[in-house]
Parts: sequence; C-alpha cells; structure tokens
Amino acid sequence: MQPLPNGVPGPELPPLRWQKSRRSNPSGNCVELAELPDGAGVAVRNSRHPDGPALIYTVDEIAAFLLGAQDGDFDHLIR
Repeated sequence: MQPLPNGVPGPELPPLRWQKSRRSNPSGNCVELAELPDGAGVAVRNSRHPDGPALIYTVDEIAAFLLGAQDGDFDHLIR
C-alpha cells in the first residue's frame, strides 16, 4: 500500500474498520481510529464527519501518543 497523506478525504480511504472509545458519549463527540491495511499505520477521524479528512499516523507515533496518555502526559487538557 502506498503511504497515505494527512488529511485524506474519507471516501478516498480503503475500506477500514473504525473503532471509537467505549468512553465516547451518545452525542458523538469522539474520534475514531482504524488500522490501515498491512499494518501500515493508523487513521484518525472525527466520528461526526466520517467523510471528512482523516489524519494518518505511523504505528510508532500512535504508540507514543497512547503511552503518553496512559502516563498522564495530557491530563492537564481535560478538566
């Protein structure tokens, strides 16, 4: 698979299995993530705009973010 650019429109993505957090709320204020084919990375999109742009990250970038979130690095962003 060719690398995808950031901001790729939803309709231009290959078929993906999107997943959102179990903590997402009924009003749809959440993001969804999907593994790209062949483990080439992870796509992130706004769940309220599934045809909108998706940001593409490498597995290492997503791992750094998730591990930082688990360590509390971003706790100051939520109140």
